[in-house]
Amino acid sequence: MRKTIDELFKDYLIETEFVRKAREETLRGYRQGYATFRTLMPNVTIENLDANTIVEFFKILQNRKRVLGNGKIKSGIMKSTARTYWSKLHNFFSWLELNNHIKENPFRKMRRPTVVYDDIKYLKRETIEKIFGILHNPKTINMLIYKRNLTIFYILLYCGLRREELLLLKLRDIDLERKVITIRAENSKIPRTRHIPLHSQVILCLHDYLKERKDYTNPFLFVGRSNDQPLSLHGLISIVQVLKKKAKVNFHLHQFRHTFAMNFLKTSNNIVKLKQLMGHSDIRMTLVYVRCLPTQEMRADIEAMSIDSLI
Repeated sequence: MRKTIDELFKDYLIETEFVRKAREETLRGYRQGYATFRTLMPNVTIENLDANTIVEFFKILQNRKRVLGNGKIKSGIMKSTARTYWSKLHNFFSWLELNNHIKENPFRKMRRPTVVYDDIKYLKRETIEKIFGILHNPKTINMLIYKRNLTIFYILLYCGLRREELLLLKLRDIDLERKVITIRAENSKIPRTRHIPLHSQVILCLHDYLKERKDYTNPFLFVGRSNDQPLSLHGLISIVQVLKKKAKVNFHLHQFRHTFAMNFLKTSNNIVKLKQLMGHSDIRMTLVYVRCLPTQEMRADIEAMSIDSLI
């Protein structure tokens, strides 16, 4: 008996997880993308999956109305969102084609949405100062939590980690003697281990934090509030929500990665070193992070030019 499209998607996930060794974050993205597709296109089957189905899906996705947290009704999606759905579904449909479940991937003759990144993703100095002002002066002091939170955000600022890389850090990944933090391949988006030099401020925070967490036995670097459990994604998001409210600024964790990239490039002027630190396989990925270099930062370079120095 021929399997349904939902059964085949489960097979695809199993292969992706255990053969390709995809991270949980990647698998979650595939699940979410496919769940939305099935919600909006409940009558899709292996037999009727074609280009018209995909066009109809993106049409519904564009026109559907959603209620936001503030009660406002919104419709439409950004090009970046369309590109994300395109990529997630394209991978699954390519697998279906490769395994002869469908004759042709319906995306084969469709161009991937192009995204022009012209928005500012990095955090400006005044925003960083407000965030760290709250971190350094909490109203209620639990020393373990206080030092943990400081360490988390200094690592984000000076190491440029992804949030999943941060949460999966273990004690073994911190080498205070060599002043290096290790991001292991199995915990990173790109399956390649990388080593990042530790900033002196991060080293100070780590020393203080590790003294406070000395009685904990779990191997993960960052612990939760109780039961010797590692800090969860939900716990990290809660920290961000509290900071946003107290500092009266709007930000998300990935902006720290953009901030690290912008400021490293500003101080080093070396895109190749930045690529290695960010853990990118392609330098074009790195360029996305520095797409909004402020005009003022280029003024000195322009002024340094002269007729005498021309090639």
